[in-house]
Amino acid sequence: MASLVKRVYRFLSPDAEKEEDGRDKWPSRAAFVLAAMGGAIGLGNMLRYPSVVFANNGVQWFIPYFIALFFLGIPILILEISIGQAYRGGAVVAFHGLNNRTKGIGLGVIMNGYVVATYYVPIIAWIMRYFRSSFQSPLPWTGRGEEFYMGDVIRNPDPIPGATSGSTVTSYVTYAARGMIGETVGWVAFIWFLVYLCMYKGVGVTGRAVYITMGLPIIMMFILIGRSLSLPNAIDGIKLYFAEWHSDKLAGGDIWQAAVGQIFFSIGVGFGYFTSYASYNSKYSNAVQDAIIIAFSNSLYEILAGFAVFGVIGYLGYEPDQGVTLGTFTVGFLTYPLALAEMPGANVWAVLFFLTLALLGLSSAFALVESLVTMICDTNWGQHTSRTRISTGIILVSFCLSLLYCTEFGFYLLDAVDTWTNNLALIFVVWCEAVAITSFYRYVDVVGQVGLAAYGIYNSAYVLAMVLGVAVAQSVSAEAGAGTGFGIYIVGACVSVVLAKSPDSLAPSFWGRNGLLNKFWWLSCYSANQLCRDLNNVVAIGKNWSIPIVWGPILRYISAPIMAITFSFAYPSFYAVRNDPLHIFAFATSHVVMIIIALGFIVPRTFDIFVPADKLHIGKSFYAPQVVILGILSGQEAAQVEANSQDTDEDKNRAAAGTRHMS
Repeated sequence: MASLVKRVYRFLSPDAEKEEDGRDKWPSRAAFVLAAMGGAIGLGNMLRYPSVVFANNGVQWFIPYFIALFFLGIPILILEISIGQAYRGGAVVAFHGLNNRTKGIGLGVIMNGYVVATYYVPIIAWIMRYFRSSFQSPLPWTGRGEEFYMGDVIRNPDPIPGATSGSTVTSYVTYAARGMIGETVGWVAFIWFLVYLCMYKGVGVTGRAVYITMGLPIIMMFILIGRSLSLPNAIDGIKLYFAEWHSDKLAGGDIWQAAVGQIFFSIGVGFGYFTSYASYNSKYSNAVQDAIIIAFSNSLYEILAGFAVFGVIGYLGYEPDQGVTLGTFTVGFLTYPLALAEMPGANVWAVLFFLTLALLGLSSAFALVESLVTMICDTNWGQHTSRTRISTGIILVSFCLSLLYCTEFGFYLLDAVDTWTNNLALIFVVWCEAVAITSFYRYVDVVGQVGLAAYGIYNSAYVLAMVLGVAVAQSVSAEAGAGTGFGIYIVGACVSVVLAKSPDSLAPSFWGRNGLLNKFWWLSCYSANQLCRDLNNVVAIGKNWSIPIVWGPILRYISAPIMAITFSFAYPSFYAVRNDPLHIFAFATSHVVMIIIALGFIVPRTFDIFVPADKLHIGKSFYAPQVVILGILSGQEAAQVEANSQDTDEDKNRAAAGTRHMS
């Protein structure tokens, strides 16, 4: 009997296999893809997506949606997966590898993911309260959906409103009740225990868990779609979703902002877990293909899940032009449960629905925590400490932090933290990702070729164009903002090209046929182009898909400006809740991420503690214009590359320069 128990335990909780460099690796490619999909596919796909589409109903929704997918979601996802795989480390190690001053960005994405994890689990606890009640007949929310949700599940008394007079706050919102909600605490403890079981031994056990946490929701989604589409009048909801055309909505900014927000939040970039998960891949895995699979699977899941919700919307007779509004929590805790209560076999469908939501939430929760666990395991101390102990400590601390959301003001605190983490900290971090890697990666080459003054002027104008452009757009008009942004950039680019010295290494293709174009290419494209080439010599080995050459320019000149525009909406919206202490707290806390990024840039050694000693050298910048680097260089190899690059003639410095094969 004891041997049988041991065999079952080893099957369910195997030790992770090892890569050649001694790092844990996924048991299979499918395990990695499913785990990454589990992080991406969560409550936002099943609940937030239908609510956003309902407000912008019609097939025209998919135009901005797919534009955002291709020009925002996929490029950043390729970045996060590729650097984790290439640098064989979590977010801090990977961003340190790009430049030693960008470690703060890696720490910022980890902080974002962990903050979300602490309030994501209480949301799953509310789902489990509904799941428990799904076994009662009749369903306890029948005819009293709002009362059950706010009174029986959330159990937060209404706060006492504050007041403002003009621009002055005369009184603040007051939250008188501060006790704990017992059942919510119990479910939170249970969910954190499940999270622990899914990741305490690393990718070996996670690779087993994802077959359940992702496999079952996929199966149950199709069952729910079939049931929803069989409801009376379900076709009316499907017409709202897929069979109407409202071209006038494309002329407004709301649908574009909603599409960008949905792609950005549903894929889950900026939380660190893609980089952490990818670090456990084989170094030469097909990273680009994996990123495409994950991105399209995420979109396919939420598009299909939309049919399950819109069938219910048609059944309930909801119409956007009738003043009906749907929110993320409204869909999950009011709209769908009320429809379930009216269906034949209501209990069965309620159990399936809330079990699906719980599993989707669980797979996202342990992905969000993984980035922090990986960061600690990567440190010198963590490498000599059991991962089980590290995971145990993090889970216990996480449970204590989640108790804040189990209070009688926890619902309102959760709303505030969710709002400012997603609208402020998350967007800022991803903007920094796109800007930093296309500006600072191997910047020594650029400075050596065109001069420090030209490099500084160009990149200052590039950043100021976005910052001042969106500021003017918010305070004056969109047209004035666009004019300011483009004007600053064009002037800065022209001045920097005039001041730049002539490079002795020619740019590739037609860029190198003209002196001015040659200078402009070095200033505007080199860092992104060289990162693409260097990463491709790791992730595009053999028949693997390569990162396209347009990837860098898209990140720098499309993704980053989109993030800047989206970020600019956060500060004006704070004005409306400036008298709410919880929103003030969450708003201030979100700025900690910005401080971390700035500190890492100004004093890069501050966060060296999070980088193992054998990888500290990879953040060192060395001069080797257009020399392609294969893999992570040792300190001696980096010195050799730099020495060799200075001895080469002009032909060897051209874009087609040979590669260095490093171990």
